[in-house]
Amino acid sequence: MRARLAGLWRSMPLRLALLLVLLFTIVSLLSLAASYAVTQRSFEQAIRADLAQDMAGFRAAPGASALARLVEAESRETDPNRLILSYIGPNGRIYGNGAIARDNEGYHIVSIGAARAQYTGVYLTLTDTLYGGLLTIARSRAEITALREVFVNILLVSLLPTVLIALSGGLILARRSKRHVEVIRATLDRLTAGDLAARVAPGARWSDDLLRIGEAVNQMARAQETSVAALRQVSLDIAHDLKTPIQRVSVHLDDLDRAEATGEDRAEPLARARAELDGIAAIFQSLLQLAQVEQGDARAHFAPVDLAALCRTMIELYEPAAGEQGKRLLCDLPETSTHVTGDRALLGQLLANLIENALRHSGDAEAVEISLNQTAGQVVLTLADSGPGIPAADRDKVLQRLYRLDRSRGTPGHGLGLALVDGVAKLHGARLELIDNAPGLRVVITFDS
Repeated sequence: MRARLAGLWRSMPLRLALLLVLLFTIVSLLSLAASYAVTQRSFEQAIRADLAQDMAGFRAAPGASALARLVEAESRETDPNRLILSYIGPNGRIYGNGAIARDNEGYHIVSIGAARAQYTGVYLTLTDTLYGGLLTIARSRAEITALREVFVNILLVSLLPTVLIALSGGLILARRSKRHVEVIRATLDRLTAGDLAARVAPGARWSDDLLRIGEAVNQMARAQETSVAALRQVSLDIAHDLKTPIQRVSVHLDDLDRAEATGEDRAEPLARARAELDGIAAIFQSLLQLAQVEQGDARAHFAPVDLAALCRTMIELYEPAAGEQGKRLLCDLPETSTHVTGDRALLGQLLANLIENALRHSGDAEAVEISLNQTAGQVVLTLADSGPGIPAADRDKVLQRLYRLDRSRGTPGHGLGLALVDGVAKLHGARLELIDNAPGLRVVITFDS
């Protein structure tokens, strides 16, 4: 129980609720204090104005005897707990309903009657000399004293219940938020323990921020699950695709060992072994390059690249190889510069892989067409051939590492060309599409210029 309370106390919603309650309390107290001060001043000003008005009325008396009679008359009609009138005439006689006396404790107002009772309470007084005598008027501050009690009652009736309700609401929200956070924490614990299928299941009363956090955790889990599955698949593909070449290397080495023992020519088995090892090294080199592309570090070195000029360079480079296969490279490129933002070396690798893939897998097609078009805000690179193409069911699969169509397993290559093209396109924010060219394949890459 103590641990649960400690957990709730450390929760952010409860602390925020306490902070809000504290701020509300401070603001309310300051507002009440300011209101009380203003109201008290208004009341005192009103009492002093009444005193001044009373004094002005008594000054209108024509003489001391008339003033004494007026004070006596007013005193009989006045409650001494509200208003005290005292006039000390020139002869020393006191008229009114009270007299002001002073001792070591201060000023006191006592009754003029036989009882000589002392009036309790606090009064505001105004004194003036009239007709050789001393007139004192005192009005009670009971209204101001009652005002203080009113404000205290307001404080008790309104502020304290509000504070208690706010604290209770903060505690309820903290408990609810803690349950929601526990769901997220439990999912993260399962993910950390290796359960990549764990997902956050949000409830109906989840707040928007926790929903976003839960969705972010689920996206992370899906990405991690996809990455692990891809890594597992790559490992299986590497083991599958390298098993045969490694076995062939072992056979060639055995042939080389026998040739050395019998004195036969060792050049042929040695050349075959080297060729197989070069192929294995090429696979690992391509995998490493693909991993570097997917890591995205090359974005830091992006710069404007003239894609039209780069296409011309790559076409000139591959025209001899195309001629040896009896094929032609046809190009439709703009005369002006066509710039995209990216890495020139990687874009050149993208073009090289597309051209090599088309020359290698286009069958009896006589030509490979390369075109580049620039529209409003986009640059579209297209490479098309009239070969056998790729079945629609396999167009997503050929973008995976080491995937090869059954008919392509007898041709050179290791199934990483289009995967690298896809990685470079994604790195540059471009969209890669494999479309039926009827017959053949048309590869369309759209850059946002």
